[in-house]
Amino acid sequence: MIGDGQFGVCLIDANNSISGWTAPKSIGTIAKITKCEDVELDGMQLHIETIGRNKFKINKIIPPSFPQPSDYDPYSVEGHRNISEIHEKLGTEQKMYIRAEVELIPEIDDNVPYDTWEKLVAMWKNKIIHQALPQIVEPHSLDHVLEKYYLTTEMPTIDYVYSLSAIGAKDPHELQPILEANNMNDLIQRVKELLTVK
Repeated sequence: MIGDGQFGVCLIDANNSISGWTAPKSIGTIAKITKCEDVELDGMQLHIETIGRNKFKINKIIPPSFPQPSDYDPYSVEGHRNISEIHEKLGTEQKMYIRAEVELIPEIDDNVPYDTWEKLVAMWKNKIIHQALPQIVEPHSLDHVLEKYYLTTEMPTIDYVYSLSAIGAKDPHELQPILEANNMNDLIQRVKELLTVK
């Protein structure tokens, strides 16, 4: 945790592991917690809502203090107890999670032309309408969704593009290529690919 509810977050890279633990993707974002609450009364799981801030690239992985046990079960009380016991034996000053040395990636600061924004919004509406079939969704009803997410504007910024992408993606993995975009043209092309009806 960086402070003020901020921390680095990466999606998992299911094809790689570090000491038996699932490895992170090489590009991530600094996230700020906007809401945090217990999922259950046992306090074993938290539901957090975050907003992404700055992008970063992992330069070096720092492995956790011990490899993942072969019988590790993150969803049970017993699994949590076993991990806690291992951690106490090693010494609680040891870090039991993957850490990394990172480098901040400069943000894309270019302006988003309004006509480009309008095209992206039209593509998003078309995708939602097709996903809803056989139900009929009127394009004007989607304007209310845009209003709810504060995405009605005549002066779009890069944050508007990221937010539109987020409500157009079925899961976070669809957003990884957008996070990895290096410039405005690359970003717009990747957002168009995300919002294209397939």
